[in-house]
Amino acid sequence: MAFTHTGVYITDSNNQTVELPVAPAEYAPTHEVDSNTDTVLGLGEVIVLGKDKLRTIEIQSTFPRDMDSAVWATAEQTLDSADDYIKFLEDAMAKQKPVRVVVSNSSFNLQGVITKFEPSLKNTVDYDYTLDVTEYRDYKAKKLGVPKKTPMQTIKIKLPKVGKQRPAPAKKIGMGSAVVVNGQLHRDSYGTGPGQTEHNATLKISNIAPGRKYPYHVSNGNGGWLGWVSAGSVKLK
Repeated sequence: MAFTHTGVYITDSNNQTVELPVAPAEYAPTHEVDSNTDTVLGLGEVIVLGKDKLRTIEIQSTFPRDMDSAVWATAEQTLDSADDYIKFLEDAMAKQKPVRVVVSNSSFNLQGVITKFEPSLKNTVDYDYTLDVTEYRDYKAKKLGVPKKTPMQTIKIKLPKVGKQRPAPAKKIGMGSAVVVNGQLHRDSYGTGPGQTEHNATLKISNIAPGRKYPYHVSNGNGGWLGWVSAGSVKLK
């Protein structure tokens, strides 16, 4: 049976690709869906599914310090030293640009950003390290157009011609106003003691009782008091 090589390859934003020198014994990619639970009346607890969360991969392995004598290295081609790998990954992380992680002999292919890189000197032989890569999704801010200014609406105001006066406000009935009366006279403003009824009689307002049922008292042209009438019975002459 032919041997199939499995390696982990990382390509940076400059399109430089390196294979990790020692393939991890296992790698842990994650793929989750954003979800939450809720309670539905008559049904009980249900799960509400959302969108995909960002995929991640965590790699734990080693960098041999001396590549020439590291018989446990699995890469088909290696960099010169562990320091070269550390510099490659730290530079890729510092650029804050996406990298691509591919695991050969598998379907795993992830464009992401390095969110964690922790190398530590295990002994005089090699470095242990932890490398986390989180999926990168390209997005762009939506540019909103600035609405065009709406021209101000011109309001035409018709001004009176020069020399032409505005009409005087309507006159109100007051003390001494000349009025035409069509209605029954009463002894007081409450309406007691109804008397004679006037028809188109030109009379004069001699007293006013605001708010009463018969608020206007009228007199004749000689000043003789006649009686109280309702507001609807009088009209300015």
